[in-house]
Amino acid sequence: MGLWLVDTDTLAGSRFVVSPLAETVACVKVLQSAAAAHPGERDWLAAQLPSYRERLAGDPVTALLIRIGLGRPWNADFLTLPPQPPPAGSPAGNRDGERTFAREVARIRDTAPEAARADLARSMDGALPAQLDRADLPERAADLLTWVWTHAVLPSWPQRRRVIEADVIARTAQLSRGGWAAALNDLRPNTRWLGDGRLRINAHDYPDRELPGVQLMFVPVTPKKGWVSWETPPVAGEQRAEHRYAMVYPCAGALAEAGRTAAPEALGRLLGTARAGVLVLLDSPKSTTQLVALTGQPLGSVGRHLKVLLDARLVQRRRAGRSVLYFRTAAGETLLRAQET
Repeated sequence: MGLWLVDTDTLAGSRFVVSPLAETVACVKVLQSAAAAHPGERDWLAAQLPSYRERLAGDPVTALLIRIGLGRPWNADFLTLPPQPPPAGSPAGNRDGERTFAREVARIRDTAPEAARADLARSMDGALPAQLDRADLPERAADLLTWVWTHAVLPSWPQRRRVIEADVIARTAQLSRGGWAAALNDLRPNTRWLGDGRLRINAHDYPDRELPGVQLMFVPVTPKKGWVSWETPPVAGEQRAEHRYAMVYPCAGALAEAGRTAAPEALGRLLGTARAGVLVLLDSPKSTTQLVALTGQPLGSVGRHLKVLLDARLVQRRRAGRSVLYFRTAAGETLLRAQET
């Protein structure tokens, strides 16, 4: 199995990081597979896939580059560089997402051409096609990712970021209650904290990798995609004191959720059907804006339901950037579980 051997210094410095580039790469993976994981993603895919395919049809070199670099079990490393955490106190607005993406994609653009070709050859596990024996592969990859970010991700970035921040709050709560094992065990299929500094990242028979004193990041994305990445040789023009590792994983929430389980009838009689529905939706942290979109109720009604649930200590709230997120308390969980018996 694939194990990362993590020392106490690495674990103590680990953090969750929001990465617009990782979100964009995950969206490219969805576009490449043309398969949606949930109804909301299906609507997004139907809207974005025709223009994406048209873009690649006019650029067969880039189409081949992406098919090899992101369409195989092993990603080309230069396309999935671990993010650089933003400075503490950075704003969480849309403009900040644009600046962060520009900074992240510049590192792909600055990759040495020979390094990009070597990464793609490893993804292929063989010699590269003659079409990719050229020096502009990093620039082509960066141009395509910028196009996808601008046309397919940026318009919904505020909503995507809210879902990502909600997942981070949920993971942080798990971490405070049950330690790293609770926070990491369901990040991705086969991911488990095994104790004694051993983090299983997948079920493949890869050699163990020691991570002493590195910068380890956990990066949530809204598509149901995930991967691991690391950066050991330096990126051209960048000075750094330590290596970076990242585990990219799918958020617990989705951009648009349909087909959810209805509130139990008995709970509806106790709390009122609309209020019980809000409680059911708070299985992962959500803002009032998300709850309005999911329930179809007016903002004022959702606000009143949340106040009653807060007063009854069935939900709690926490600020994440500019949003206030609500989530169920242990009492709220117990109340819902009681309906299942």
